[in-house]
Amino acid sequence: MSYAVGVLGAGSFGTALAIQLARRGAPTVLWGRDPQRAEAMQADRRNATYLPDCPLPAKLDVTADLAATVAGSDDLLIATPSYALRQTLQALRPLLRPGQGIATACKGLEPQTSLLIHEVIAQELGDEVALAVISGPTFAKELALGMPTAVTIASGDEAFAEKMARHLHGDGFRAYWTSDLPGVEIGGAAKNVMAIGVGIADGLGLGANTRAALITRGMAEIMRLADALGAQAETLMGLAGMGDLVLTCTDNQSRNRRMGLLLAQGKSVDEATQEIRQVVEGVRAAPEVSRLAQRLGIEMPITSAVCAVLDGTMTAIEAVRALATRPAKHELG
Repeated sequence: MSYAVGVLGAGSFGTALAIQLARRGAPTVLWGRDPQRAEAMQADRRNATYLPDCPLPAKLDVTADLAATVAGSDDLLIATPSYALRQTLQALRPLLRPGQGIATACKGLEPQTSLLIHEVIAQELGDEVALAVISGPTFAKELALGMPTAVTIASGDEAFAEKMARHLHGDGFRAYWTSDLPGVEIGGAAKNVMAIGVGIADGLGLGANTRAALITRGMAEIMRLADALGAQAETLMGLAGMGDLVLTCTDNQSRNRRMGLLLAQGKSVDEATQEIRQVVEGVRAAPEVSRLAQRLGIEMPITSAVCAVLDGTMTAIEAVRALATRPAKHELG
Protein backbone atom coordinates (compact mmCIF):
# COMPACT_ATOMS: atom_id res chain seq x y z
CA MET A 1 0.00 0.00 0.00
CA SER A 2 1.26 3.48 -0.86
CA TYR A 3 0.52 6.43 1.45
CA ALA A 4 0.86 10.19 1.02
CA VAL A 5 1.79 10.64 4.69
CA GLY A 6 2.91 8.33 7.47
CA VAL A 7 2.06 9.76 10.91
CA LEU A 8 4.35 8.56 13.70
CA GLY A 9 2.74 8.62 17.13
CA ALA A 10 -0.73 7.26 17.87
CA GLY A 11 -1.52 9.52 20.80
CA SER A 12 -4.37 12.00 20.72
CA PHE A 13 -2.73 14.61 18.48
CA GLY A 14 -1.10 12.16 16.09
CA THR A 15 -4.43 10.39 15.69
CA ALA A 16 -6.28 13.68 15.12
CA LEU A 17 -3.80 14.79 12.45
CA ALA A 18 -4.02 11.40 10.74
CA ILE A 19 -7.83 11.66 10.75
CA GLN A 20 -7.65 15.12 9.14
CA LEU A 21 -5.20 13.97 6.46
CA ALA A 22 -7.36 10.97 5.57
CA ARG A 23 -10.54 13.03 5.71
CA ARG A 24 -9.02 15.36 3.11
CA GLY A 25 -8.38 12.39 0.83
CA ALA A 26 -4.68 11.74 1.47
CA PRO A 27 -4.05 8.00 1.96
CA THR A 28 -2.52 7.94 5.44
CA VAL A 29 -0.96 5.39 7.76
CA LEU A 30 -0.70 5.94 11.53
CA TRP A 31 2.15 4.21 13.34
CA GLY A 32 2.04 3.38 17.05
CA ARG A 33 4.59 1.55 19.21
CA ASP A 34 2.11 -0.88 20.77
CA PRO A 35 1.18 -3.72 18.35
CA GLN A 36 -1.91 -4.70 20.35
CA ARG A 37 -3.26 -1.18 20.41
CA ALA A 38 -2.49 -0.63 16.73
CA GLU A 39 -4.28 -3.85 15.82
CA ALA A 40 -7.30 -2.83 17.91
CA MET A 41 -7.43 0.61 16.28
CA GLN A 42 -7.25 -0.90 12.81
CA ALA A 43 -10.04 -3.36 13.62
CA ASP A 44 -12.32 -1.10 15.70
CA ARG A 45 -11.72 2.06 13.59
CA ARG A 46 -11.16 4.32 16.62
CA ASN A 47 -8.52 5.22 19.18
CA ALA A 48 -10.29 3.90 22.27
CA THR A 49 -7.63 5.26 24.64
CA TYR A 50 -7.48 8.89 23.54
CA LEU A 51 -10.28 9.69 21.07
CA PRO A 52 -13.00 7.07 21.55
CA ASP A 53 -15.71 9.28 20.00
CA CYS A 54 -13.83 9.96 16.77
CA PRO A 55 -14.12 7.26 14.06
CA LEU A 56 -11.16 6.68 11.75
CA PRO A 57 -11.76 7.45 8.05
CA ALA A 58 -11.56 4.68 5.47
CA LYS A 59 -8.33 6.11 4.02
CA LEU A 60 -6.50 5.75 7.36
CA ASP A 61 -4.64 2.55 8.25
CA VAL A 62 -2.98 1.83 11.60
CA THR A 63 0.15 -0.28 12.14
CA ALA A 64 2.99 -0.96 14.56
CA ASP A 65 5.43 -1.73 11.72
CA LEU A 66 7.76 1.27 11.50
CA ALA A 67 9.79 -0.01 8.55
CA ALA A 68 6.66 -0.62 6.48
CA THR A 69 5.29 2.81 7.42
CA VAL A 70 8.45 4.57 6.25
CA ALA A 71 8.82 2.45 3.11
CA GLY A 72 5.21 3.02 2.07
CA SER A 73 4.93 6.78 2.75
CA ASP A 74 5.89 9.71 0.55
CA ASP A 75 6.49 11.92 3.61
CA LEU A 76 6.38 11.53 7.39
CA LEU A 77 4.74 13.53 10.17
CA ILE A 78 6.13 12.97 13.68
CA ALA A 79 3.64 13.52 16.51
CA THR A 80 5.49 11.99 19.45
CA PRO A 81 6.17 13.89 22.69
CA SER A 82 9.19 16.18 22.26
CA TYR A 83 11.29 14.14 24.70
CA ALA A 84 10.95 11.11 22.39
CA LEU A 85 11.84 12.97 19.19
CA ARG A 86 15.55 12.13 19.02
CA GLN A 87 14.92 8.45 19.73
CA THR A 88 12.29 8.39 16.98
CA LEU A 89 14.65 10.09 14.52
CA GLN A 90 17.41 7.61 15.31
CA ALA A 91 15.04 4.75 14.55
CA LEU A 92 14.01 6.47 11.30
CA ARG A 93 17.47 7.33 10.01
CA PRO A 94 18.39 3.95 8.45
CA LEU A 95 14.89 3.62 6.96
CA LEU A 96 14.52 6.99 5.21
CA ARG A 97 14.63 7.34 1.44
CA PRO A 98 16.18 10.30 -0.39
CA GLY A 99 13.56 12.99 -0.90
CA GLN A 100 11.29 12.01 1.99
CA GLY A 101 10.21 15.08 3.95
CA ILE A 102 9.82 15.20 7.72
CA ALA A 103 7.08 17.28 9.33
CA THR A 104 6.61 17.36 13.08
CA ALA A 105 3.87 18.44 15.46
CA CYS A 106 6.07 18.20 18.57
CA LYS A 107 5.77 21.15 20.95
CA GLY A 108 8.66 21.53 23.35
CA LEU A 109 12.41 21.72 23.70
CA GLU A 110 14.70 18.71 23.95
CA PRO A 111 15.37 17.72 27.58
CA GLN A 112 18.90 18.48 28.83
CA THR A 113 19.98 20.29 25.64
CA SER A 114 17.17 22.88 25.33
CA LEU A 115 17.45 22.48 21.55
CA LEU A 116 14.60 23.54 19.28
CA ILE A 117 12.80 20.83 17.34
CA HIS A 118 14.37 21.67 13.97
CA GLU A 119 17.83 21.67 15.57
CA VAL A 120 17.34 18.11 16.83
CA ILE A 121 16.15 16.99 13.39
CA ALA A 122 19.15 18.64 11.71
CA GLN A 123 21.55 16.93 14.12
CA GLU A 124 20.08 13.49 13.48
CA LEU A 125 19.15 13.67 9.79
CA GLY A 126 21.35 16.45 8.39
CA ASP A 127 20.51 19.79 6.85
CA GLU A 128 19.46 18.35 3.48
CA VAL A 129 16.17 16.79 4.60
CA ALA A 130 13.04 18.87 3.95
CA LEU A 131 11.49 19.60 7.33
CA ALA A 132 8.45 21.46 8.62
CA VAL A 133 6.99 22.22 12.03
CA ILE A 134 3.20 22.31 12.49
CA SER A 135 1.88 24.35 15.42
CA GLY A 136 -1.07 26.45 16.48
CA PRO A 137 -4.17 26.49 18.71
CA THR A 138 -5.39 22.92 18.34
CA PHE A 139 -7.06 20.56 20.78
CA ALA A 140 -6.94 17.04 19.39
CA LYS A 141 -10.58 16.14 19.96
CA GLU A 142 -11.92 19.26 18.24
CA LEU A 143 -9.60 18.67 15.27
CA ALA A 144 -10.62 15.00 15.04
CA LEU A 145 -14.31 15.94 15.12
CA GLY A 146 -13.83 18.35 12.22
CA MET A 147 -14.39 21.59 14.15
CA PRO A 148 -12.85 24.67 12.48
CA THR A 149 -9.13 24.81 13.24
CA ALA A 150 -6.13 26.78 11.96
CA VAL A 151 -2.40 26.08 12.20
CA THR A 152 0.91 27.49 11.04
CA ILE A 153 3.41 25.34 9.15
CA ALA A 154 7.00 26.59 9.45
CA SER A 155 9.68 25.45 7.02
CA GLY A 156 12.75 26.72 5.25
CA ASP A 157 11.52 24.73 2.25
CA GLU A 158 8.42 26.57 1.03
CA ALA A 159 7.51 23.84 -1.45
CA PHE A 160 7.39 21.25 1.34
CA ALA A 161 5.38 23.58 3.60
CA GLU A 162 2.87 24.12 0.78
CA LYS A 163 2.70 20.38 0.16
CA MET A 164 1.84 19.65 3.79
CA ALA A 165 -0.64 22.53 3.81
CA ARG A 166 -2.41 21.11 0.75
CA HIS A 167 -2.71 17.70 2.43
CA LEU A 168 -4.29 19.21 5.57
CA HIS A 169 -6.21 22.24 4.30
CA GLY A 170 -9.99 22.07 3.88
CA ASP A 171 -13.16 20.87 5.62
CA GLY A 172 -12.86 23.67 8.18
CA PHE A 173 -9.10 23.24 8.60
CA ARG A 174 -6.88 26.15 7.55
CA ALA A 175 -3.12 25.85 7.14
CA TYR A 176 -0.86 28.88 6.77
CA TRP A 177 2.88 28.70 6.23
CA THR A 178 5.95 30.71 7.22
CA SER A 179 9.73 30.38 7.12
CA ASP A 180 10.06 31.39 10.80
CA LEU A 181 10.97 28.06 12.42
CA PRO A 182 12.28 29.45 15.75
CA GLY A 183 9.24 31.68 16.22
CA VAL A 184 6.77 28.86 15.67
CA GLU A 185 8.78 26.44 17.82
CA ILE A 186 9.39 28.67 20.82
CA GLY A 187 5.76 29.78 20.76
CA GLY A 188 4.63 26.16 20.92
CA ALA A 189 7.04 25.27 23.72
CA ALA A 190 6.83 28.29 26.02
CA LYS A 191 3.05 28.69 25.93
CA ASN A 192 2.74 25.41 27.83
CA VAL A 193 4.80 26.86 30.67
CA MET A 194 2.60 29.95 30.82
CA ALA A 195 -0.53 27.78 30.85
CA ILE A 196 0.71 26.05 34.00
CA GLY A 197 1.17 29.48 35.58
CA VAL A 198 -2.31 30.63 34.58
CA GLY A 199 -3.76 27.35 35.86
CA ILE A 200 -2.08 27.93 39.22
CA ALA A 201 -3.52 31.44 39.46
CA ASP A 202 -7.01 30.29 38.49
CA GLY A 203 -6.76 27.38 40.90
CA LEU A 204 -6.01 29.84 43.68
CA GLY A 205 -9.09 31.86 42.71
CA LEU A 206 -7.14 35.00 41.80
CA GLY A 207 -9.63 36.16 39.19
CA ALA A 208 -9.86 37.34 35.61
CA ASN A 209 -7.56 40.36 36.07
CA THR A 210 -4.71 38.10 37.14
CA ARG A 211 -5.37 35.68 34.29
CA ALA A 212 -5.24 38.47 31.71
CA ALA A 213 -2.06 39.92 33.23
CA LEU A 214 -0.30 36.55 33.23
CA ILE A 215 -1.24 35.82 29.62
CA THR A 216 -0.08 39.26 28.48
CA ARG A 217 3.15 39.33 30.48
CA GLY A 218 3.72 35.70 29.54
CA MET A 219 3.59 36.68 25.89
CA ALA A 220 6.08 39.47 26.61
CA GLU A 221 8.48 36.85 28.01
CA ILE A 222 8.01 34.58 25.02
CA MET A 223 8.60 37.46 22.60
CA ARG A 224 11.85 38.46 24.34
CA LEU A 225 13.13 34.91 24.08
CA ALA A 226 11.95 34.53 20.49
CA ASP A 227 13.68 37.77 19.50
CA ALA A 228 16.95 36.50 20.96
CA LEU A 229 16.56 33.37 18.83
CA GLY A 230 16.11 35.43 15.66
CA ALA A 231 12.34 34.95 15.35
CA GLN A 232 9.94 37.46 13.82
CA ALA A 233 7.66 39.35 16.21
CA GLU A 234 4.73 38.91 13.81
CA THR A 235 4.94 35.14 14.21
CA LEU A 236 4.32 35.44 17.94
CA MET A 237 1.23 37.54 17.25
CA GLY A 238 -0.14 34.76 15.05
CA LEU A 239 -1.57 31.29 15.48
CA ALA A 240 1.60 29.64 16.77
CA GLY A 241 2.12 32.38 19.35
CA MET A 242 -0.82 34.33 20.74
CA GLY A 243 -3.39 31.91 19.33
CA ASP A 244 -1.89 28.87 21.01
CA LEU A 245 -1.15 30.78 24.22
CA VAL A 246 -4.75 31.96 24.65
CA LEU A 247 -6.15 28.51 23.88
CA THR A 248 -3.84 26.67 26.26
CA CYS A 249 -4.24 29.15 29.10
CA THR A 250 -8.03 29.46 29.07
CA ASP A 251 -9.62 26.07 28.36
CA ASN A 252 -9.64 23.04 30.64
CA GLN A 253 -8.97 20.72 27.71
CA SER A 254 -5.39 21.94 28.16
CA ARG A 255 -3.32 19.44 30.14
CA ASN A 256 -0.90 22.21 31.10
CA ARG A 257 -3.65 24.41 32.49
CA ARG A 258 -5.04 21.41 34.39
CA MET A 259 -1.58 20.75 35.81
CA GLY A 260 -1.57 24.28 37.23
CA LEU A 261 -5.07 23.89 38.66
CA LEU A 262 -4.03 20.69 40.44
CA LEU A 263 -0.78 22.19 41.74
CA ALA A 264 -2.81 25.04 43.22
CA GLN A 265 -4.78 22.41 45.16
CA GLY A 266 -1.54 21.28 46.78
CA LYS A 267 -1.00 18.18 44.66
CA SER A 268 2.50 17.17 43.63
CA VAL A 269 3.60 17.06 40.00
CA ASP A 270 3.49 13.25 40.11
CA GLU A 271 0.00 13.21 41.62
CA ALA A 272 -1.26 15.71 39.05
CA THR A 273 0.32 13.78 36.17
CA GLN A 274 -1.33 10.56 37.34
CA GLU A 275 -4.70 12.32 37.44
CA ILE A 276 -4.28 13.85 33.96
CA ARG A 277 -3.05 10.50 32.57
CA GLN A 278 -1.30 12.00 29.55
CA VAL A 279 1.99 13.75 28.83
CA VAL A 280 2.06 17.33 30.15
CA GLU A 281 4.66 18.95 27.90
CA GLY A 282 5.00 22.09 30.02
CA VAL A 283 6.45 20.16 32.95
CA ARG A 284 9.45 19.14 30.86
CA ALA A 285 9.55 22.38 28.87
CA ALA A 286 9.70 24.74 31.86
CA PRO A 287 13.29 24.02 32.99
CA GLU A 288 14.48 23.91 29.38
CA VAL A 289 12.89 27.27 28.54
CA SER A 290 14.41 28.68 31.72
CA ARG A 291 17.89 27.33 30.90
CA LEU A 292 17.68 28.65 27.35
CA ALA A 293 16.63 32.08 28.62
CA GLN A 294 19.48 32.18 31.13
CA ARG A 295 21.97 31.19 28.44
CA LEU A 296 20.72 34.05 26.25
CA GLY A 297 20.49 36.56 29.11
CA ILE A 298 16.69 36.90 28.89
CA GLU A 299 14.61 37.62 32.00
CA MET A 300 11.53 35.36 32.28
CA PRO A 301 10.05 35.78 35.78
CA ILE A 302 6.79 33.88 35.14
CA THR A 303 8.76 30.96 33.74
CA SER A 304 11.07 31.05 36.77
CA ALA A 305 8.09 31.06 39.14
CA VAL A 306 6.52 28.06 37.38
CA CYS A 307 9.84 26.21 37.58
CA ALA A 308 10.03 26.93 41.31
CA VAL A 309 6.59 25.41 41.88
CA LEU A 310 7.37 22.39 39.71
CA ASP A 311 10.65 21.63 41.48
CA GLY A 312 9.16 22.22 44.93
CA THR A 313 11.27 25.21 45.96
CA MET A 314 8.13 27.38 46.20
CA THR A 315 4.49 26.73 46.91
CA ALA A 316 1.90 28.04 44.48
CA ILE A 317 1.04 30.90 46.86
CA GLU A 318 4.71 31.83 47.33
CA ALA A 319 5.30 31.90 43.57
CA VAL A 320 2.34 34.22 42.99
CA ARG A 321 3.47 36.47 45.84
CA ALA A 322 6.99 36.64 44.37
CA LEU A 323 5.59 37.78 41.03
CA ALA A 324 3.20 40.27 42.61
CA THR A 325 5.94 41.96 44.65
CA ARG A 326 8.41 42.52 41.82
CA PRO A 327 9.54 46.16 41.43
CA ALA A 328 7.62 48.51 39.13
CA LYS A 329 9.18 48.93 35.68
CA HIS A 330 8.56 50.25 32.18
CA GLU A 331 6.14 47.93 30.38
CA LEU A 332 8.43 47.48 27.37
CA GLY A 333 11.61 47.19 29.41
